[in-house]
Amino acid sequence: MDTLLADCRYSLRTLAKNPGFTLVAVIALALGIGANTAIFSVVDAVLLRPLPYADADRLVVVLHDGRNPVAPANFLDWRSQNRSFERMGAAEYWTANLAAVDPPEKLLGLRLTSDILPLLGVQPLLGRMFQAEEDEHQVVLSYRLWQRRFASDPRILGRTLTLNGEVYTVIGVMPQQFRFAPFWATKAEIYAPLALGPRAASRGGNSLRVFARLKPDVSLDQARSEMAAINGNLEKLNPGTNRNVTVQALQEKVVGDVRPALLVLLAAVGFVLLIACANVAHMMLARAAARQKEIAVRMALGAKRSRVIRQFLTESLMLASLGGAAGLLLAAWGMRVLVTLDADRIPRAESVVLDGRVLLFLLAVSVLTGGAFGLIPALGASALDLTGSLKEGGRGSSESIGRNRLRSLLVASEFALALMLLIGAGLMIRSFAALESIQPGFDSSRVLSMVVSVAGTQEAEPHRKVAFYQQLLQQVRGLPNVQSASAINHLPLAGDLWGWPFAIEGLPKPRPGESPVAVYRIVLPGYFGTMRIPLLRGRDITDSDTPNAPGAVVVNERLAKECWPGEDPIGKRITLDDKTWLTVVGVVQNAKQGEWAATPGKELYLSYLQSPAATYLTFVVRTGGDPATMAPALQSTVWSLDKNVTISEVQTMDQVVSDATAKPRFNLSLLGAFASVALILAAVGIYGVMSYSVSRRTQEIGIRMALGADRANVLRHVVGQGMILVAAGAAAGLTGAFALTRLMTKLLYGVEPTDPLTFVAVPLVLGVVAFAATYLPARRATRIDPLVALRYE
Repeated sequence: MDTLLADCRYSLRTLAKNPGFTLVAVIALALGIGANTAIFSVVDAVLLRPLPYADADRLVVVLHDGRNPVAPANFLDWRSQNRSFERMGAAEYWTANLAAVDPPEKLLGLRLTSDILPLLGVQPLLGRMFQAEEDEHQVVLSYRLWQRRFASDPRILGRTLTLNGEVYTVIGVMPQQFRFAPFWATKAEIYAPLALGPRAASRGGNSLRVFARLKPDVSLDQARSEMAAINGNLEKLNPGTNRNVTVQALQEKVVGDVRPALLVLLAAVGFVLLIACANVAHMMLARAAARQKEIAVRMALGAKRSRVIRQFLTESLMLASLGGAAGLLLAAWGMRVLVTLDADRIPRAESVVLDGRVLLFLLAVSVLTGGAFGLIPALGASALDLTGSLKEGGRGSSESIGRNRLRSLLVASEFALALMLLIGAGLMIRSFAALESIQPGFDSSRVLSMVVSVAGTQEAEPHRKVAFYQQLLQQVRGLPNVQSASAINHLPLAGDLWGWPFAIEGLPKPRPGESPVAVYRIVLPGYFGTMRIPLLRGRDITDSDTPNAPGAVVVNERLAKECWPGEDPIGKRITLDDKTWLTVVGVVQNAKQGEWAATPGKELYLSYLQSPAATYLTFVVRTGGDPATMAPALQSTVWSLDKNVTISEVQTMDQVVSDATAKPRFNLSLLGAFASVALILAAVGIYGVMSYSVSRRTQEIGIRMALGADRANVLRHVVGQGMILVAAGAAAGLTGAFALTRLMTKLLYGVEPTDPLTFVAVPLVLGVVAFAATYLPARRATRIDPLVALRYE
């Protein structure tokens, strides 16, 4: 320990005497270690840690096609017939307008069967959970809602709340960390019992997400086999109702979509760290060469080679420790930035913390980094020719790139790593450019949207609902700076998607489960004009489309082409319920629906005046200026008609479009930042090695010039040697990129992982940077005075 402490003190003194070297090395290491730690903290929280439920590895989710909800009768059959699950429960999305508060608020919630919370193994913080067959007018609050709206009142149990005009009793409060469901309805703040009632026999109107817990002795594959058999029998009895049912581990369902992006980012920061290590190894090699006489003296006085190696490794570990300490600060800042910028798209973002596991990772990375960049310089420095190193005079050494194989390898590896990372960033840039070029089918500029719900108010009464929305629309249109306004049930991109089967007049009735399905929209007059969705044929929904008029429907271009290919769709009829026929009165251009990069599916628009079942509408208002400034005026207009009506999801359509592309933009930003750091580190590393090589070859260059070599020859010689390393690194980097970019397939849109343009442009750009980093030292070499270079030292 005394020897170790002495080595540490000596290392600190040595590093303090070289503040420039120490600062540059610590910054390079801090960037690499800090970035790795920040990304690892997210990977650890999202991918590696189990979900915060009891025995989470036994939890599964049962859906159609891995994503679509389930009909009530199917769920009840599965629950009664299976032998693989301890418990099976269902959840249904629910929104509740909280009244008798100022202002009224729309709460996002879930209705749950009594099995759900017990199968999760989570106990309430206060009160109790639902019991089987309990009155559905009971609610359990999330910790966030209890804290936000009720000031963490411990007397909340037994208190009544007015939700959608009905009285509910609070029976419990969930723990602070509780989130459910982790892949869907992630912002739910209130939970109520799910009573299926008359819907229990329905195999349509799919609205349930089904969760289950495997029995201890049952594997996931066994459960899948049993469910396949059950659904096969149900499909025979009820054709078209039990197809493509999947049983998926809940953990996989939560993280499956985000895993590729996180692994790519983790690999990217790993490359940054390797490049940083190569840079510091360059610097350590240069310092070792400058300290040859010091080391030779120590070894001549009796120091063993192992003692010299230990001293160098101690210095390396001290540098790595300083870099790790600085990296810890960078990681703490980076984690906050990551979670703040992308909390809505990172599942379980609230669990991303700087805890013991992350600190242990940082410590391990720091130690491994110190060993990685310190061992080879230590071995090289301790293997000296004592006689040559202790000579007082003599000509300096002449080092060539060929004899400096280690430095050459480090330069080539830096270039290769930087090239692979930059190609990944280039593919993301190309992909994002393709996403940005997508036309949404509507004009998002200067449009404000907001959801107005009358649920639970006197305006929800059937004879008042339509009149309220018509009056509100009239007053909104009369506001200053409003050019046009209308409303729709679900906003494109940001709203829900309801798929609705329909039948076409004149065609045979489809077999069960094979009816065409379209996205179901209901609109008020003027919607297409407000959103500037081009009307391709026919007419818009108008004020004359009332209950007393024939049923009217406007369809999108895709539905028209697929259902009536080569025919004029105007005047054709469809039905949604086998009773009421709707006449196609117009065809509009396809508009984005749920996902920005997805091809729009079939879509139909009905008049709200003829289908006024919904108790909420999303108003869209086109303004003459900044739409965000209109929000207070619109809210005042709504509450002037009824102060109990709730307003939610106030946002501009530009925000909606921006959110639709936020995930690829976030991935691009991070990968681009890491690639930029890698580019800078690689350029600095190449410059440093070439500069050092020139300084070591001063006498060789002087001799060449004394023997007649002109400056152009020297320049070509030095640059040529540097570019040979660049070419070797480019070959290795292109080979690695060709293999690794295939892992990015799920992150790309409109571009192949082996995109030729990217694979050509990126090496050229990086080659120009490398040329500049090589040219500057080479140019300095041409200014060497042969007389000065040939002097004895």
